[in-house]
Amino acid sequence: MKLVVASNNRKKRKEIAAILGALGIELVAAEETISVDVVEDAGSFAGNARKKAEAFAKANGLPALADDSGLCVDALAGAPGIYSSRYAGEDGNDAANNAKLLQELDGETLRDAHFTCAIHLAFPDERAPVTAEGQVDGIILSQPAGTAGFGYDPLFYCPELGKVFAEASAEEKASVSHRGRALRVLATRLAAM
Repeated sequence: MKLVVASNNRKKRKEIAAILGALGIELVAAEETISVDVVEDAGSFAGNARKKAEAFAKANGLPALADDSGLCVDALAGAPGIYSSRYAGEDGNDAANNAKLLQELDGETLRDAHFTCAIHLAFPDERAPVTAEGQVDGIILSQPAGTAGFGYDPLFYCPELGKVFAEASAEEKASVSHRGRALRVLATRLAAM
């Protein structure tokens, strides 16, 4: 199967390729296709993933895979949530997003959080979509650590790994991450088709 990955995030695409490539799926980067500007205004991760996947599948005549994921912090009533990549205003400014998160949690002792990922695979024909979700629980540190990963990885301590995501290798992170878990569920569903 050949499918479009509806994301310009190279690190995210690398995670997807590591899991779906084992199924013999050929991934096409978004910038190699007819690109579509999709407004992520759905009220949920699943809704945003669906919008992106359906738009890319329709525009390119190929199956399209999209995910929407983010960090949900209990003390902030689930924020930043679906606004994770643009929490501080500018889309994709990891340093600003992390700084805002630390500011919002200043003085907070309960720092439980989780990453959530919703994946949607849409087809350009009448086939039913394939969806999957994954979650990983953790704790937000009071200062960043590590240099790997992206997004909130320097602040997200994962008890399962005993370190922040930014200190983990790509393989370690994928073994427990929200995206890794969602992709493994998706891979199982695709293998059964």
